[in-house]
Order: sequence, then structure tokens, then C-alpha cells
Amino acid sequence: MKHNRIYAAVAAVAACAVAMSAPINASAQRSLDDASHHRQKTKNDWRNAAIGSGGAAVLGLLTHNNTVTALGAAGSLYSLSRYEHDRKSQSKIDRARADRYGRSSYYDHGHRYVRKTVTRNGHKYYTYQRG
Repeated sequence: MKHNRIYAAVAAVAACAVAMSAPINASAQRSLDDASHHRQKTKNDWRNAAIGSGGAAVLGLLTHNNTVTALGAAGSLYSLSRYEHDRKSQSKIDRARADRYGRSSYYDHGHRYVRKTVTRNGHKYYTYQRG
């Protein structure tokens, strides 16, 4: 019985460690599309960490281990908070991307860039060419 509590405590600590070590966007040089995909990945990582930590909290409740319950609940709440932050951030990135590609042209460093439509493998893409 004592070993079960030790395993439960180790599981809770591991779940919290995963929740707190989820990757954070460190590169500011990504394109808007890459940034949106990266944000989706980190959002999924935080969601999975919240599920794991929540499982540890439930395990703590079932085994009457208050430490595991508290650690699991704290890890789950933190992960959910980060998930919500990334969800809002991804929406902001997607709005900026829609704004960028909604324009027919823009100026950057004194040069005009014009939107061109490119078709590859049956899919339509936009690209901006200096013109």
C-alpha cells in the first residue's frame, strides 16, 4: 500500500514537471503561418499536460493522497492557464495573417510589394513580389 502512494506521488510530480516544461515560442523570426502552426502545437502540449496533471489529481483523490491531489490540481490549473494564453495568442496571429494577406500590396523599407496568385498542385497561394 505504501508503494502505491509513492508511485502516485512520482506520477503527480512527473505530470507537473511536464506541464511546466512545455515549450514556449522563442523565435520571433517566424512567418505568420509558421507562428500559427507553432502556437497550435504548444497549445496542444499545454492541453495534454493539463489532462495528465488532472489525471494525477484524480489519482491522488482515489488514493487519499493530499500531496498528489494538490500537485496534480496545481499543474492542471497552470497548464489550462497557459493553454488559454496560447489560444488567445494564436487568434491574434491569425488575425494579423488575415490582415497581411488581405491587402493587394504593401510598402516595406521604401519598396512596394504586390500580391500575386500562385497555383501549385491544385492549391491557390498568395505571394508578394517586389514591383
